[in-house]
Amino acid sequence: MKLSQFKFHLPLDLVADYPAKNRDESRLMVIDRKTGKIEHKVFKDIINYFDDGDAMILNNTKVFPARLYGNKEKTGAKIEVFLLRELNRESRLWDVLVDPARKIRIGNKLYFGENDNLVAEVIDNTTSRGRTLRFLFDGPFEDFKSTIEALGNTPIPKYIKRVVNDDDKDRYQTIFAEVEGAVAAPTAGLHFSRELMKRLELKGISFPTITMHVGLGSFRPVEVEDLTKHKMESEKLDIPVSSTEVINQAKKNKKRICAVGITTMRATETYVSTDGYLKPFSGWTNKFVFPPHDFAIANCMVTNFHPPESTLFMMTTAFGGYDLTMKAYKEAVKEKYRFLSYGDAMLII
Repeated sequence: MKLSQFKFHLPLDLVADYPAKNRDESRLMVIDRKTGKIEHKVFKDIINYFDDGDAMILNNTKVFPARLYGNKEKTGAKIEVFLLRELNRESRLWDVLVDPARKIRIGNKLYFGENDNLVAEVIDNTTSRGRTLRFLFDGPFEDFKSTIEALGNTPIPKYIKRVVNDDDKDRYQTIFAEVEGAVAAPTAGLHFSRELMKRLELKGISFPTITMHVGLGSFRPVEVEDLTKHKMESEKLDIPVSSTEVINQAKKNKKRICAVGITTMRATETYVSTDGYLKPFSGWTNKFVFPPHDFAIANCMVTNFHPPESTLFMMTTAFGGYDLTMKAYKEAVKEKYRFLSYGDAMLII
């Protein structure tokens, strides 16, 4: 398929700047792929679509405060540094994005904190905005991590045109987040409350987890018309044996297996055996899914409403069916569903 086939009009006033007051009270659109029926619910109604023995696969990645603001040596110019990934723990090497990038060259030093208690040196250019930084910090890793957490900001998306507040630290994180390493939240999971998960658990639904650290690659624009030429950036993935056992048992029993989020769906499509079962995996994935695609593991999916021409929207149409998903999005715009990270949810069954 072509990039131009994934266009639709998204009114800017439908982009959510804040999350719903309560996690499980966002709106939920339910799409049935077999019948083509579209229903309008509240997210906590999702419990009515699952039964004993079903599995909901969760991404337990945890967002860290990846956005730092520092000052350039000598000039004092304010520079935003967005931490992407740790390259070497002992040397304190990080891949980052800097803004404005034109001011930052190899050899420059950046100072963070009121008392300049953290210093970084630029040692390489990686892309037009990408740099490699070495943080000049001699203490143990735990102290370095604490310093980053104290100075860093919750990395809510830049399209949210407001200042980060105290609520974002909690709400831009799933309640099941455990393994730190993401620079963006797996947003489909933001709708689950502790109360809802307890009710699902009592009903017999299991929650096998994978860990896929969400980077910025999923949000980068696709710049080629021929989708086969688009390359996703790699993201770190771990699929433990314990989770594959639960998921594969649900598949053998012909139960509902729900991928909660695009990252989770990408993860489960990364490493599948020849007989169609999920295999344990630890490494990196740059899996890019767009129509047409035969899905091997999950038979339903929870996801948010995504922007046009995004890899996230392409994955959704691959699973929901192109025509039905386009119809559903048209209805979502008409019914004023809230879009993107803090927006409403869709269940595709």
